[in-house]
Amino acid sequence: MKPLIYGNLLDEQTRCVHYHSNIDIIAIKFHCCREYYACYKCHQEKAGHHLSQWPQEEWDEQAIFCGSCKTELTIEKYMEQTSCPNCAHPFNEKCSLHYPVYFDI
Repeated sequence: MKPLIYGNLLDEQTRCVHYHSNIDIIAIKFHCCREYYACYKCHQEKAGHHLSQWPQEEWDEQAIFCGSCKTELTIEKYMEQTSCPNCAHPFNEKCSLHYPVYFDI
């Protein structure tokens, strides 16, 4: 079952007004509220609270949603991949620049 994803969504593959290229297909469950958002900017605009990073001891939590095949991935699995291990759709490699926003690195 597809989780509810918040943000300024543009399409069914979780692309939002902030990140909407062909490879911007993931949504992230935020540690602070346990809700999925298309990106941290959508969280800032919609959540009404500050975000908190996922601590490393919780990186086995399913917190990444592939908008292409609708599969949830653990944070660890996502960080090891350049594409979805289920459908092989490539992920935006520049998302790794935002890891410190989402994850306690």
